[in-house]
Amino acid sequence: MNQTGSQATAPTILVIGTGAIGGFYGGKLAQAGARVSVVARSDYSVVKERGLSIQSPSGDFRFVPEHVLREPGDLPGMPDTILVATKVLPEQPVTDLIRPVVGPETSIFLIQNGIEIEAPMAEAFPRNEILRGLAFIAASRIGPGLIHHYDYGRLTLGRYPGGPSPRATTLGALLESVGVPCVVTEDVVAASWQKLVWNAPFNPISVLAGGADTAAILASEETARLVPLVMEEVCRTAAALGHPLPPSVIDQNIEGTKVMVPYKTSMLLDFEARRPMEVEAILGNGVRAARRAGAPIPHMETLYALLQLIDRRNRSAGRD
Repeated sequence: MNQTGSQATAPTILVIGTGAIGGFYGGKLAQAGARVSVVARSDYSVVKERGLSIQSPSGDFRFVPEHVLREPGDLPGMPDTILVATKVLPEQPVTDLIRPVVGPETSIFLIQNGIEIEAPMAEAFPRNEILRGLAFIAASRIGPGLIHHYDYGRLTLGRYPGGPSPRATTLGALLESVGVPCVVTEDVVAASWQKLVWNAPFNPISVLAGGADTAAILASEETARLVPLVMEEVCRTAAALGHPLPPSVIDQNIEGTKVMVPYKTSMLLDFEARRPMEVEAILGNGVRAARRAGAPIPHMETLYALLQLIDRRNRSAGRD
C-alpha cells in the first residue's frame, strides 16, 4: 500500500482479537483513517478474504484490515498501538503473544472486561504506556467474520494507572470523529470500577438464571432486587480502595439497561458455547480486592462461589 500524504502520518494499530470488541472498535478506528491490522486465529481465512462485516443500528459497515495475520510477529514493523481485545483468562496470558511487536514507543491498549487486570501487562512492559478502555456496548460475534452491534458503544479510556495521555486523546478523537462517544479520563482505575458496577451483577446472574438476557433479569422481581445490591457492594469496595464513585451510578446503570435492546451478556454467550468464562477477571478479582480492603460483599461472594463451580463443569463439558 502506498504510504504517502496523510496515510504516512496515520497511526498504526494492531488489533489482537477479532471478536465483537476488537472487530467493532478496530473497524471504527480504520473508518477514522488509522492503519489497522488484525491478528485472527479461528476466523483467519474469512477475514483474510472478506474482512469483517459489522451489522449496526448506526449503519452497517465492512472493515478490511491493512494486514490480516496469524501471529503478531508477522506484522511488518512495530505498531504505534496494540489494541488487545481478547478474553481475560488465567490460562491465556497475552504478554508473550504481543512481545514481538512491542517497540519502544508502542502503547498497549486493553479493551477488556474485568477489574485489576492491568498489572501483568505493566510488569511485562514497564517502559511502555498502558492504556485501558472501558466499553459500554452490546455487541456479539455471531459467525466467522460477522459481528452484530445491537446498542450503545461508548468508550472511556485513559492511561494506567493514571495521568494525562496524548495518545489516549488522539485515539478518543479518532473514534469521536466516526460517531463513537468517548471520554478520556485521567483516573482510569475509578472508571474500571464504574464499569464493574454493571458487569458484576449482569454477567453472573445471566448465567445463574439459566440464560436470562438483560431484560429478563430486570423483569424478575427477585433478580431486579439483587442487581442493585451487587452494585452497592462494588461501590463500597471502590470507595474503600480510594476510588469513590458518583452516587448516581447505580440508578444510571439500571435505567440505561432498561432502555437497552435485550442483550445476552458476554459471559452467558461463553457459557452457552461451552467456552471458559471470565469468572476471575470480572468477579474473582473484585472479591479479592474487597477482602483486601475489608469491604463486606456477601452477594458478590455468593455469585462468585456458584459461578466458579459452573465454570469448572462448563470447561469439563467443553473438553468432552
